[in-house]
Amino acid sequence: MADFPQTSGIIGDPRKILLELAGQHQLSELLPLAVRRLAESPSAALARIWLIQPPRAGDCEACRFASECSQRDRCLHLVASAGCSLQQPDIFWDRLDGAFRRFPIGVRKVGQIAATGQSLEVADVKLNHTWAASPDWILQERIASFVGHPLLHRGQVLGVLALFSREKPGKSCFEWLRMIADHLAAAIANARALEEIEALKQRLEQENEYLREEVTQAAAFGDLIGQSPSLQAVARQIELVAPTNSAVLILGESGTGKEVVAREIHRHSQRSTRPLIKVNCAAVPRELYESEFFGHAKGAFTGALRDRAGRFELADGGTLFLDEIGEIPLDLQAKLLRVLQEGEIERIGEERTRRINVRVIAATNRNLRAEAEAGRFRQDLFYRLSVFPMELPPLRKRVEDIPLLAEHFLARFARQLGRPIPRLTLANVQELQRYQWPGNVRELQHALERASIIATEGRLRFEFAKDPPRRKEPGTDVETTARVLTEREIRELEANNIRAALSASKGKIYGTDGAAARLGMKPTTLASRIKALEILQ
Repeated sequence: MADFPQTSGIIGDPRKILLELAGQHQLSELLPLAVRRLAESPSAALARIWLIQPPRAGDCEACRFASECSQRDRCLHLVASAGCSLQQPDIFWDRLDGAFRRFPIGVRKVGQIAATGQSLEVADVKLNHTWAASPDWILQERIASFVGHPLLHRGQVLGVLALFSREKPGKSCFEWLRMIADHLAAAIANARALEEIEALKQRLEQENEYLREEVTQAAAFGDLIGQSPSLQAVARQIELVAPTNSAVLILGESGTGKEVVAREIHRHSQRSTRPLIKVNCAAVPRELYESEFFGHAKGAFTGALRDRAGRFELADGGTLFLDEIGEIPLDLQAKLLRVLQEGEIERIGEERTRRINVRVIAATNRNLRAEAEAGRFRQDLFYRLSVFPMELPPLRKRVEDIPLLAEHFLARFARQLGRPIPRLTLANVQELQRYQWPGNVRELQHALERASIIATEGRLRFEFAKDPPRRKEPGTDVETTARVLTEREIRELEANNIRAALSASKGKIYGTDGAAARLGMKPTTLASRIKALEILQ
């Protein structure tokens, strides 16, 4: 630096600028400061910095150079601008949304600098200003020279620094400006590296938080335990689908172990080194679905105190398990379908599009096909999720697995309680096998835990509901609310029923084959009803 003079004409005192820039570490402060200091010189007209970034949604359609752009995956975005108009001194060029806020790489002088990585100096624009994007502006503002440098870091072009001046540059101006550009490039690279480290740190913390939650539930049903033919068929299906990236839809009653199957699919897949992230769709409040799935930026809504990655982002490279998928609201199902099709998400309150690579495993205890046909679930999403459907058998249809499951749970509860393992007798096994288990393996687990707690002298006693709730068989319609009948409709219904009984008994009321016997009432009571309802015989 000793070879260069302390001042450099159109950029003022470059050493002072470099020292001031060295004290800044945040890009949001560093880049605007750099262009402001460069534009402070009386001979400087405009200083700008563009960075190479991927375009946001709608950028390409609004770009004035869209017809000249040969690639749509990245371009130059204006991130800092400073300068003052000669014609209107009260107008400052610090806006970032003007006509030249974007340049395709390779288009015009700024794009050429980014494409070639070579600096450009035009000492006298009057000799040839046809290359300028706005020749009229060059004339009106009496622009005399242009200097542009690529922001190079380890051979990679990060952006472009450009300076328009109303005077010809001095001998050292070009080199001083290159030093400033090199400093900015190093600062940008360091800031991005720190941002990436911080993002990875936050992601690791969030993954650890989710994994800690999962570990507490990981052994809820153990691994797949049992030797029944139906369970062996499930194991064969897992072996077939696990190595693929296909979506899996696990069907089955509540408590049959759908999450265990999802874990086994993930464990045997090529994504096993990445996390398995679980979302219980039934437990997410309606207004938080989008934030839970896709994340949000700080300040996106009340209570968004910091940036938060969604479950899709946390599962990037791994597997996302959507339990109770049928509970997702219809309006969010369209967004979910778009993410599954395009592999892109946007956090709430953030315009940046993020690419993700996630395998989805969904589970439900509903008849999702019937839900789709009834319009309560999107058919296109149903077909997207059910590439490989699996139906888990209820526990009552694999009673031969109950002894193995019982021994597994009893051993675990004994360790937790610090007691000897209670003895599971043949009578105990037969009692467990006779019960219908409407809650399936989950109910069995809770029943054995309760029996382990109250066991005295190692003897097990079970307490079952005398009249367990009836369960709908798969394929039945979703529950509907019964219509309330009026008094007139009830009387008409009773009259028709009595007429049917009289017809079947050929008008006979008394006797074992009479209408009264068929209706389960006394003949005298039936006679009174016939009279009250005015039924003609």
